[in-house]
Amino acid sequence: MSVDKPGPEATPPARGDLAQNEVESLFAQRLAEAFASLGCFNLAVFGKTGVGKSTLVNAVFGSQVAETGLGKPVTRGLVYYRHPGGLLGLYDSEGFETGASGDEILAVLRSRVAESRVLPVDQQIHAAWYLVRWSDRRFEERQGDFVRALADLGLPVIMVITQVPSRDGVPHPEALELAQYIESLGLPLRPGGRALLTNALEDPFTASPVFGLQELLDATYLVVPEVATAALTAVQILDWERKRQAAKTIINQSVALAAGVGAAPIPFSDAALLVPTQVTMIARITAAYGLPADRSRTLAAAGAVVLTGGATMAGRYIATNLLKFVPGGQVATSAISATVAGSLTRAVGGAWARVCEYALALPPAERDRFLAGSGPKELFLAYFTGKRR
Repeated sequence: MSVDKPGPEATPPARGDLAQNEVESLFAQRLAEAFASLGCFNLAVFGKTGVGKSTLVNAVFGSQVAETGLGKPVTRGLVYYRHPGGLLGLYDSEGFETGASGDEILAVLRSRVAESRVLPVDQQIHAAWYLVRWSDRRFEERQGDFVRALADLGLPVIMVITQVPSRDGVPHPEALELAQYIESLGLPLRPGGRALLTNALEDPFTASPVFGLQELLDATYLVVPEVATAALTAVQILDWERKRQAAKTIINQSVALAAGVGAAPIPFSDAALLVPTQVTMIARITAAYGLPADRSRTLAAAGAVVLTGGATMAGRYIATNLLKFVPGGQVATSAISATVAGSLTRAVGGAWARVCEYALALPPAERDRFLAGSGPKELFLAYFTGKRR
């Protein structure tokens, strides 16, 4: 899995301090570009009514896609949802059953797949999840035919057995038997012909825990094209380490740019030269964590406050307040060197990544309140100055 996708180039900075409204405008522009550069991960989900499609999708992607996204009917039983953030497209087989409706869906999919072959890769279907409820205790011949037809279209099909109860880490024996039976059919399943057992919602009555979701996500990463992995990393909510690695890559790239700015030492009074690089960096980090794109205005305001005003990275504030908190930062000279510029940018990026992670972990309503207020600025400063660990 690669997250080294180049981001938007930083605008060449001009000398002098940048006003907050200028930084806010630049940040909003860079944020839109950062989201656009991630592309879109398109997933098709198939399964009978009651198999738990919405529950599974929400558990992996953390959003009510069908409720908050813009749904476009494709045919009877098939709707395409594009999440407002633009990072996830979902073909949902609502009410799908094998038989006539399955044939209708396949006919439309054949047309869609053929049409998409001339489109950019991020507009194609990248993976298909085929869901089977364990309690059905059977897998019909028509279901196998449907899976083969999906594979014939060039779609990587991942078989998911859903709502599987378990005890002490051991799935229900009949669910294991069903998986073994499906695997014995020699269906073109990815990866490796396996059927994955999952439970996306804890059941207090049976004490069955959530399990199998990380394995499903890992399997999905294995089959999607590289161009879709950045969007998948941003939109999924299970694997925080993948998000952190994406942010780390962005920070390292930005540090190199900032060090280039400071290659010829610049006066503290011209420290605003670093701001455009840092603006681009925090915009890309925000997108990499998949924070709501529709909160771009509030995020832009927060980013501007971080880099200007009371928390400016320019002039005396660096020398007297922030620079002493940067690892290796020294106030012994009157200029910012490449090392100091890089260290300062790394500290800004690291603190902002932690703000994004904190925000993403909040419940949606609480997250919206946090992003709309002074929380991002205050938390950033707490992380940056080491007052919060």
